[in-house]
Amino acid sequence: MTTPDIQIGKNLSRHRGFTLIELLVVIAIIAILAAMLLPALSRAKLKAQGVQCLSNHRQLALAWRLYTDDNREVLLYASGDTTSFQPGVWMSGTLDFTSNPSNWDPSIDIFRSPMWPYCGKALGIFKCPSDTSAVAVAGALKPRVRTMVMNLYLGGFKGSGVGVFNDKTWHLYKKSSDLNIPGADKIFVFLDEREDAINWGNFYTEMKGFATRTSPTNPGAYQLADMPGAYHGSACGFSFADGHSEIKKWRDPRTVPLLKKGALLFDGSTQTPSPRNQDVGWLQEHSTRPY
Repeated sequence: MTTPDIQIGKNLSRHRGFTLIELLVVIAIIAILAAMLLPALSRAKLKAQGVQCLSNHRQLALAWRLYTDDNREVLLYASGDTTSFQPGVWMSGTLDFTSNPSNWDPSIDIFRSPMWPYCGKALGIFKCPSDTSAVAVAGALKPRVRTMVMNLYLGGFKGSGVGVFNDKTWHLYKKSSDLNIPGADKIFVFLDEREDAINWGNFYTEMKGFATRTSPTNPGAYQLADMPGAYHGSACGFSFADGHSEIKKWRDPRTVPLLKKGALLFDGSTQTPSPRNQDVGWLQEHSTRPY
């Protein structure tokens, strides 16, 4: 004869576990928590990459400064007049989206840079950690080796503007003492360039609209030439001639057009009218000054 107590125990054990409704509620709660956490994790990753980018910029600016100090304050040229290796040019070669070895093999250009001996063999400082661009080589994807470019007004094309800009109108900095106008903390040396815009080692800021002795500021004439990076939430890494680095947040959507993966953003000239774009004004303010 079974007792009620034993029968009750059997009934309870038969109903242990979650019902379908309870499982669905648990899954929904987990999904809600994940949706709340993922943006925070994404922001944390973005911030960490920004910190690493700033560190890369500081190291690169220090290497640039050490080279300059060892060479009687003579600045490296931002660019050669061709993409082949030339003494005194900070970086030779050109990047694109082909199997061109300059894209993926650091021995082609980076290891030959006059700055390389001052970089402590730290190849990573030439690339923003948020830059994931790669090229196909023999059926395999290889990461591209460089994001950093140099302000063209530092040394120009082997000491001249060669028709790109008038080096009699705009300061072409050839020695570190030249940077007293307007001050080393005001002029950037390196910045991140967009993966769909970077090619040579220089970055050109079009100075149209900037005030000179004979003309006032004219924001309506602003143009975007080379396109700065926006790897850090519509922001770009910069290093300056005094050695400090910073992340600059872009304010105008025209400065950050949609990324074109695996191809160049523009064919031919990149000069694009961008009237009253305050980002252009900032780039001009930190690139050079009129004589």
